[in-house]
Amino acid sequence: MEKRNSFSGSIGFVLAAAGSAVGLGNIWRFPYLAAKDGGGLFLAVYLVLALTFGFTLLVTEVSIGRKTKQGCLTAYGKLKKGWGWLGGFASVVPFLIMPYYCIIGGWVLKYAIVFITGAGLDGVAGDSYFTDFIMSPVAPIVFTAIFMAATCFVVFRGVNKGIESLSKVLMPILIVLVLGIAIFSLTINGNSKTDGRTGMDGLMVYIIPSFDGITADKFFTVVMDAMGQLFYSISVAMGIMVTYGSYFKDEDNLMRSVNQIEIFDTVVAFLAGVMIIPAVYVFSGAKGMSSGGPGLMFKTLPKVFAEMGGLGRFVGAVFFVMVLFAALTSSVSILEAVASGVIDKTKLSRKKTVIIEGVVAFILAVIICFGYNKNIFFFNIKLPNGNDAQLLDIFDYVSNNILMPIVAIGTCVLVGWFVKPKTVIEEATKNGERMLRKGLYIVMVKVVAPILLCFLLLASLGIIRI
Repeated sequence: MEKRNSFSGSIGFVLAAAGSAVGLGNIWRFPYLAAKDGGGLFLAVYLVLALTFGFTLLVTEVSIGRKTKQGCLTAYGKLKKGWGWLGGFASVVPFLIMPYYCIIGGWVLKYAIVFITGAGLDGVAGDSYFTDFIMSPVAPIVFTAIFMAATCFVVFRGVNKGIESLSKVLMPILIVLVLGIAIFSLTINGNSKTDGRTGMDGLMVYIIPSFDGITADKFFTVVMDAMGQLFYSISVAMGIMVTYGSYFKDEDNLMRSVNQIEIFDTVVAFLAGVMIIPAVYVFSGAKGMSSGGPGLMFKTLPKVFAEMGGLGRFVGAVFFVMVLFAALTSSVSILEAVASGVIDKTKLSRKKTVIIEGVVAFILAVIICFGYNKNIFFFNIKLPNGNDAQLLDIFDYVSNNILMPIVAIGTCVLVGWFVKPKTVIEEATKNGERMLRKGLYIVMVKVVAPILLCFLLLASLGIIRI
């Protein structure tokens, strides 16, 4: 059995955890939801939930990890006998996410290379460029393989030499790039072609609350959207924070680190909107933010960069390099959550575990890639929300919309009613730290969070409509 590693200090933990949180969900989902849900209204709701709901799940998972010194697969069973099933559910989430996240990471790598080298740049803003790329039989698999190999290499090197070292290098660069792009986005000036819209006009659309058409049902939708986004933003309910918490030293200040992660994530999520919304608004107007996810990243934004003229290539290159860094730090945390659990459960070496998981994830990734090609293996069904779905969408739906709420509900019930909130509170404050939101934490983990999560799960299953 290998000796369990730990982060060298709280800085390493915070940067690694923040690297996990700052991923594709923040960059392509947060701006879209903010634009859809009333700008500043969504921001206000998100901030309140981050300080309550998000804080509750984050401090709970990190504390469980540090207390048990186990990955997510075995931590819950060690915390309370008979609850090992919850660790199984938590481990399935990153297992399902890993293949398609690396596929998307490969897409980002492809676009970064196009903008850096200029090869194929003339067509990148075309309506069919992205579709043609993902439907090709070889190219997506090649880029997926490169991205997945980079992820496996980092995890293979371990907690200190791999995850922590990567985070300490990439996260400062990532922040500089995010700030630089955000500032540039605000300085864009419109012209007659764009009806004189400016980046600052887009910022106002982003931060000023819009109450147009707001009803009780609509506000409930905003709350559910913001809560769903928190899963992506703080990497909870997918085993990552339990795993990273298990590497957190007993003598380090847990509460301070959790607060730093909250601040880091919220700031970066906000800046993701500042990066994207003003630029899209200038060149595409309000309709430009009508889609999120891959449509925003790989179709709308390349059109925006093309409208910038010669400067667009440079801005596009910087942007996709930034997204590539964000995707890599997140994919590393996803693979580590799976690997750590397997190592704790089976006592396999890290080397064997990473190789096995890497091979399995790549096989699944290839099958998912083929799902976009009608000549190889086309797959299309309807999800409960009525959307057409490819294999990638199905993996995403099952992991994010079903399993993650179940894991979060189970975690709250376990801590709130079986091992009791004092178990987490004592672990989080065992070095004399102050937990200023202790009363709030108890109410949230016992009552409020499980109720909200049940609504989110029912909405995801299509049982209630939002």
